[in-house]
Amino acid sequence: MISLYNRIDPMVRLIVGAILLATVLPVTGEARGIAQIVANAAVFMLFLFYGMKLSREEVRAGLGNIRLLLPLTIWVFGVMGVAGWAAWQGTAAWLPATLAIGFLYLGVLPSTIQSATVYSSLAGGNVASSVVAAALLNILGVFITVPLYSLLSGSADTVFDTQTLTKVLLILLLPFILGQVLQRWTYEWVTEHRKLVSSMDRTVIGLGVYVAFSGAVEQQIWGMLDLEVWAVLLIACAVLLLIAYGGVWLLGGALRLSQGDRIAMLFAGGQKSIAMGAPLATVLFPSAKAGMILLPLLVYHLAQMVVAAPMASRLARETPES
Repeated sequence: MISLYNRIDPMVRLIVGAILLATVLPVTGEARGIAQIVANAAVFMLFLFYGMKLSREEVRAGLGNIRLLLPLTIWVFGVMGVAGWAAWQGTAAWLPATLAIGFLYLGVLPSTIQSATVYSSLAGGNVASSVVAAALLNILGVFITVPLYSLLSGSADTVFDTQTLTKVLLILLLPFILGQVLQRWTYEWVTEHRKLVSSMDRTVIGLGVYVAFSGAVEQQIWGMLDLEVWAVLLIACAVLLLIAYGGVWLLGGALRLSQGDRIAMLFAGGQKSIAMGAPLATVLFPSAKAGMILLPLLVYHLAQMVVAAPMASRLARETPES
């Protein structure tokens, strides 16, 4: 039993644990306001660490690979944003409105950083390109995700107003810029304490999922999700996974990228970041809505972790060693 538990990805265990805790012991009433303040402060610290640990030299070196970065950016935000919009529209008749629009939120999020890089490395891909691409997509996500979500959602759930812009600037962008400024003095410390930074990363994700799902539990989320809803949710996520991974792999082939860059593009373009999605949802959406909007991302994230490992193993066998 312990051996089986250890084989489960730590991020998967964290997400499931946060959902179970929110189900059994949700934070409600005045305590939720305090929890939201704590969550926002944790997000601020997370993006401060992001700014500290992202080497400017690596960014400058990788930014020259426009042949990979430009189409990847268009794919992650443009094509997948439209795919998320289509999934929202296509499932609206079967799913609660707040749950269905979660597919749009999923579609406009950037890629993962850590797992995209890890799986690219395991598959024999270009690790440097993977690191820079995933990091750049997350930086762009700070500027693109919220306005793109508002643009595609129309009047359904517009969040890009003055208050939201202020939150994004103060909680996401400001700490990242501060981290970049402080990097000269802190980069070595952050590099030496990677486990601490990684723990902070996971803590913020877990806290974001817990706070968001607490609001959803208070709104009787489990009573709203019958078998038909779960079936539609799972099928829609499977279709988006197929579009994401299959489409970006074909795109990399059409662009005649090297095998290493094509693999880097596959994982950066096929995955969606819960590290950005969970904290951002607690900042953008009312607590009563955040958990429902986040559910498609949670299902997609768990699914992408399941398919990424065997995919990386197969590509590693097919990719010649350099």
